[in-house]
Amino acid sequence: MGVATTGKHLSIVDEGLDLEGSVRFSGELLVRGRVSGKLTGDRVTIAEGGQVRADVKVGALTVAGRFDGEIRAMEELVILPGGCCSGKVFCRRLVLRQGGVLNAEVTFLAPDDRGIEKRLASSPPVIDL
Repeated sequence: MGVATTGKHLSIVDEGLDLEGSVRFSGELLVRGRVSGKLTGDRVTIAEGGQVRADVKVGALTVAGRFDGEIRAMEELVILPGGCCSGKVFCRRLVLRQGGVLNAEVTFLAPDDRGIEKRLASSPPVIDL
């Protein structure tokens, strides 16, 4: 399938590997290569040089590479210096580090997680510069 499991709860899409399709996982998925399609799981980290073009539903997403698509992060989205996030974002908490780029429509999820959403205009983001 292209995803190597290096530990009990860590899966890696390494440099030089392009993965397309629907991927479900538990634990953390570290992306150093390219992923396109649909991701569902606990935590995704897009490393520097990694690229994800997908619809993603996860607990948390950390971006140091490039993300394009729609993200539903039930806990948080963190964009690190050099990271770029584009598309549509639904998240409970947003952390944008200095040097990170966010070019997305952002909708904040309500704390009770019943699908109730608050628009960016009504709830300011958490931005850590």
